Amino acid sequence: MSKKWSVGAVAVLAALTLAACGNSKSASSTSSSKPTLPLSYSSKKSAIKGGTLKVAEVNTAAFKGIWDNALTTNVEDADMMQYGNENLFATDKNFKIVNGGAANLKLNQKAKTATIKINPKVKWSDGKPLVAQDVAYAYKVLANKGTASQYYTGSIANIKGIAAYHAGKAKDISGVQIKNKRTVVIHFKVMKPGMKTSGNGYFWENAEPYHYIKNVPFKKLASSDQIRKHPLFFGPFKLAKEVSGESVKWVPNTYYYKGTPKLKEIDMQVVSPDSIAAALKAHKYDVTYGLGSSTYGKVKNTSGYTFTGKQALSYDYLGFNLGKYDAKTGKNVMNKNSKMADPSLRKAIAYAMNIDAVEKKFSYGLGSRLTTLIPSAFSKYQDKSAKGFPLNIKKANALLNKAGYKKGKDGYRTDPKGKKLTIHLAEMQGNSNTQAIVKNYIQQWKKVSLRVKLTDGRLLDMNNFYEKVQANSSDVDMFEAAWGLSSEPSPMDLYSENAPFNMGRFVSKENTKLLNDIDSQKAFNTSYRVNAFKKWQDYMNKEAAYVPEIEVVQSYAVNNRVKNFSLSNATKDSNWAKVEVTSNSLSK
Repeated sequence: MSKKWSVGAVAVLAALTLAACGNSKSASSTSSSKPTLPLSYSSKKSAIKGGTLKVAEVNTAAFKGIWDNALTTNVEDADMMQYGNENLFATDKNFKIVNGGAANLKLNQKAKTATIKINPKVKWSDGKPLVAQDVAYAYKVLANKGTASQYYTGSIANIKGIAAYHAGKAKDISGVQIKNKRTVVIHFKVMKPGMKTSGNGYFWENAEPYHYIKNVPFKKLASSDQIRKHPLFFGPFKLAKEVSGESVKWVPNTYYYKGTPKLKEIDMQVVSPDSIAAALKAHKYDVTYGLGSSTYGKVKNTSGYTFTGKQALSYDYLGFNLGKYDAKTGKNVMNKNSKMADPSLRKAIAYAMNIDAVEKKFSYGLGSRLTTLIPSAFSKYQDKSAKGFPLNIKKANALLNKAGYKKGKDGYRTDPKGKKLTIHLAEMQGNSNTQAIVKNYIQQWKKVSLRVKLTDGRLLDMNNFYEKVQANSSDVDMFEAAWGLSSEPSPMDLYSENAPFNMGRFVSKENTKLLNDIDSQKAFNTSYRVNAFKKWQDYMNKEAAYVPEIEVVQSYAVNNRVKNFSLSNATKDSNWAKVEVTSNSLSK
């Protein structure tokens, strides 16, 4: 049941989650205790045959419904398709790739190859077998410019021949070799230390039903019926019905290689953050995704539910608009003359934020201020000595004064050239409290005489927010967002020069050097890699091109009629096919 849905260093660009991963804050709520939430829940009662599981996706906006790993970029779609979507490889609790999944992986460091052998029992939900062509074609979907996949990154370009294919100079990818019907060999330029871990970004962990989509032009794939209306999966369930942007219904994939799922169907519906508390108290849903820490505080004692949780592979951050993305070269280009180019200005903004106070009051112990761009879920690699940006108004003012941001007659600072300085902040819509939280931060920045206004003068809907931020719109100077991370900690595919997800477009020779060092041959030595991670974290805090904000323990409400629900990273233990219910009505 792992929420890890990922390839490369990022699964999706998650929705904005102010101060505690959930956009939900109550002015009267206060908590400093740290709850201990179990990783799994299973009712002790006997299961019934079949049954319908009702799942809530807590979000302010509709999901897009792009049912393809290489083409979707938001966590809502990932949540919605997790019942049919299954990675090629199984993992243990530490995300290490192990045998026993839809395919097995064998790395050969000397030959610089990865051999993928498909389990002969695996079939797509239309009954057709999963074959080598399906694995190979997935690389074309990923790398063809027609799909505009944001998962084509510098990491995946380590595969021989894939860059030539991406540039249109080759019809096939020379480094993706079909050996026989069930075997594919991937040839790399160099081997990387993270390759043993799922989510590493150097090879793709999904397949495409070649027989089903081979005649669909790449440019039309994301909008095709094969992807949007009638997708195929080889996981435990298949899509039966979709109400666009609102809900999905899944029924068992009778061809599932691990056996027919226990449930008759799974219904998942988008529920607003303002409505979910009442819905749980009315016992309308069995499981919640995206519950948010503030909502957890409101419902944690609701009868009929057990709350599970795990350290989220995600974090909130503040980003700055520092350049543009050049689609022709596939590289980020930093504008040294951008409004937010001065690190002193960025650091002053960070030090003026009262993140600790917001977390303490509103997260019910589930959230904490993050001090680096490596979250504590990757404790081995996180620099625990880092201080990050705790509230320090005096330091913020000193940074601005020294950098030449002088106070004008109106009480606000000008830029070093003496021109009026207005900083536009892009924020996504949340619940009814979001406006008040944003106002809090704007007031904090006013304390250091910085004039900050919302882009368009309002909170933006999800799609508009993404469009503006990804396009580096001129009316966006900074933005608050969140990452849903993969299970391999390398930040390469988020923050490198050729990472599309590096949406602030921060680029420097030193950043490139430090990122390369993390994934270098020397980094096969764990202690060397740990040190390389720490050097990068220290550098990024000095530059403050991205300001780490909050990380959380993500909570999940589970109704007490549910059996075998697990958040384990070990995919053999965590599978929707095993989930059952003990009655036809929810426990109260």
